[in-house]
Amino acid sequence: MYELLLIVAIIVIIALTALYQKSTNAICISRRRLEGKTVIVTGGTAGMGLHIATDLAHRGARVIIACPFEDEGMNARKQIIHETQNENVIFKLLDLASLKSVRQFAADILKTEDRLDILLNNAGVGIPGDFVTDDGMNFIMQVNYYGTFLLTLLLLPLLKKTGKPGESSRIITTASVIHMVGSVDIENLNRTNYWNKIRIYGNSKICLVLFANELTKRLKDSHVVINNVDPGAVGTRIFDSINKVFGIIVTLTFFLFFKTPWQGAQTALHAALDKKAGEVSGAYFKNCEISSAVKRAYCDKTAKALWEESVRLVKLTKDEVDQCFKSL
Repeated sequence: MYELLLIVAIIVIIALTALYQKSTNAICISRRRLEGKTVIVTGGTAGMGLHIATDLAHRGARVIIACPFEDEGMNARKQIIHETQNENVIFKLLDLASLKSVRQFAADILKTEDRLDILLNNAGVGIPGDFVTDDGMNFIMQVNYYGTFLLTLLLLPLLKKTGKPGESSRIITTASVIHMVGSVDIENLNRTNYWNKIRIYGNSKICLVLFANELTKRLKDSHVVINNVDPGAVGTRIFDSINKVFGIIVTLTFFLFFKTPWQGAQTALHAALDKKAGEVSGAYFKNCEISSAVKRAYCDKTAKALWEESVRLVKLTKDEVDQCFKSL
């Protein structure tokens, strides 16, 4: 009898937790149309990114989706066009684990696009492995942070050209609540067999928050803003990298009790579309409202040191950095 009551109590607690979580998941309510606007969604071919890209295509935007897998990208493009009847959807290859790929992608965008209104840095990996890339960086760190850092800077000239008074261009980076366990130990960020993989993931996400804060200062008096979004606990394929069976269990649990990919996409859409969200920079959004990251993510000294080390690691010269802050 005791065991039965315990099981019932656990089920009730789980049900109430799920009900609370689901009832407090905020939804983007913006009705903004995006005809004539161009947006890039990295990782816009699956999970939250696919929902984000589809929503923006519904609003009439020219949507460029990017990922390192051609079949997935072409299938996503077809799906978005089918669902939205917006033919202005483009797929381009982008591998954030390769500095060469990032540079090629950015050069192509600068050559072929005449504007960029919104850059949604949504792509990322979970914890697939602790190894070094061909560029000499930790794989998780490069995909989640360094690749995004380089891509954002290389696209800044087009973002600056597009932004105007009262309608800034927007950069949105996808952070995570796991940033709270992250730290910025400059000398050891890229070491393998040093951090556990959850810590590496957390490190990559706190770096994104510090990057947004530092870039906000460097973009002062420009018409470009950068903000972070925390999507919450979302059931997506990102957990498959842990272990196939465990990944399925975690994904299903998050899907049922916390957020579906569509729900997880809502805060990013809010940051990309809401009028007031376009008037702030360096903010941390959660559940479609401004929240706060962990306190150490606002350390100016750490942010500056991380910036300088990141510039070195992605092999940007001083002249290139200066050029990044000039409008086309």
